[in-house]
Amino acid sequence: MPAPLRHLAAALRFLTRLPVPGPPLDARDLGRALAFFPVAGAALGALVAGTGWLLAPRLAPGVLAVLLVALLAALSGGLHLDGLADVADGLGGGHGDRARTLAIMRDSRIGAFGAAALVLLLLVKVAAVAELLGRGGAEWALLCAPVLGRTAAVPLVVLFPYARPEGLGRAFHEGGGPRELLVAGGLCLVTLCAAAATAAGLRAFLPAAAGLGAAVLVALACRRRLGGLTGDVYGAAIELAEAAFLLTATARPWA
Repeated sequence: MPAPLRHLAAALRFLTRLPVPGPPLDARDLGRALAFFPVAGAALGALVAGTGWLLAPRLAPGVLAVLLVALLAALSGGLHLDGLADVADGLGGGHGDRARTLAIMRDSRIGAFGAAALVLLLLVKVAAVAELLGRGGAEWALLCAPVLGRTAAVPLVVLFPYARPEGLGRAFHEGGGPRELLVAGGLCLVTLCAAAATAAGLRAFLPAAAGLGAAVLVALACRRRLGGLTGDVYGAAIELAEAAFLLTATARPWA
């Protein structure tokens, strides 16, 4: 299999639960796969937006919003939601101690901070999607939010230090570089421009800036506390970037 196709398959297999065939992954494949994170986001977004378009005439916006948010979580295997919960538990229960924070983040159990973070994030997503569906023409946001969320993780992987001596996230950090960052950024920009040209107009770009800003803020907070980032932080950044995108897309001056 040619290297670009192998790296694309690696991105789809890691970020989604879609049945994508491919050879066993190694550390270099994971790092190079960063370039195709927006493509994985586009695959997820297309499935969610297509489902929303099909069911919008038949279901109330609130009910459909719950189904679409659940569908996105299922298609990604809940991977990033787990990261958000771990980060919230670590920052909330670590009391400023780096070693304790990292230990809590590695614990598979969800604590009070993690549960609260999950509930609040899902409520924000459902409320935002319901609002967009109620106005009609929500497909552009449902498509672009997963693209932006996964793209926002790429600069965090490439530009920020990694906090642990080992871990799956380190393979991404060590294997990726400026080339992957530029390709991912270009692919995301193409998606946003297509959305702006066909449906959203200039309102596609402010939610993207908000999503990227949310990812950077969580990265800065975790770097200050941990001295670097982890795979859980990447997942949390993806979820928060998606939520910020959807929430900002509902702002009436830009709708």
